[in-house]
Amino acid sequence: MRTIMSLAAVALLAGCAMDRAELEKPVRAGDTIRFSAGPCFGACPSYTLRVTPDGSGLIEPERFTAVPGPTRFTVTPAQYRRFHSALSAYRPAPGTTRRITHGENCDRFATDMPGYVIEWTHGEGAPTRLEYQSGCMDARYGRLRAMIASVPRLLGLEAMLKPTLPRKAGT
Repeated sequence: MRTIMSLAAVALLAGCAMDRAELEKPVRAGDTIRFSAGPCFGACPSYTLRVTPDGSGLIEPERFTAVPGPTRFTVTPAQYRRFHSALSAYRPAPGTTRRITHGENCDRFATDMPGYVIEWTHGEGAPTRLEYQSGCMDARYGRLRAMIASVPRLLGLEAMLKPTLPRKAGT
């Protein structure tokens, strides 16, 4: 009986471990980029996506997206280069974290807006991270806001990130 219970526990734990979708280690040199869009007070898409220099990608939805669960996608080398290039102007020094948020380096702030985290990893080195609270409306961050808004288009993911609206009864 004890053996059966142990096997059942192992099977359940293995099932849980497989729920976490992962990307393969990239073969091509370059950064794996993780981009997370946090929730807002409203219906903003909330998700995390990762893209490797090989062009493999994974989106993990949290709320208000059109995909029901972790979904793989691919990007072309040109899409990866444009994405990487668009982010490079905002990349902090390697291995560091830069925060842009109210009370630290932001004067004009709107509440209830999503937060974004962009993380670059390369091999086994420490990740480089940018945390941006999009409620920061300072003019000096206007280009950063525009770049963040362009990410779904840059990667061709607009359809995955537009929430499907529930249908009304009788329509």
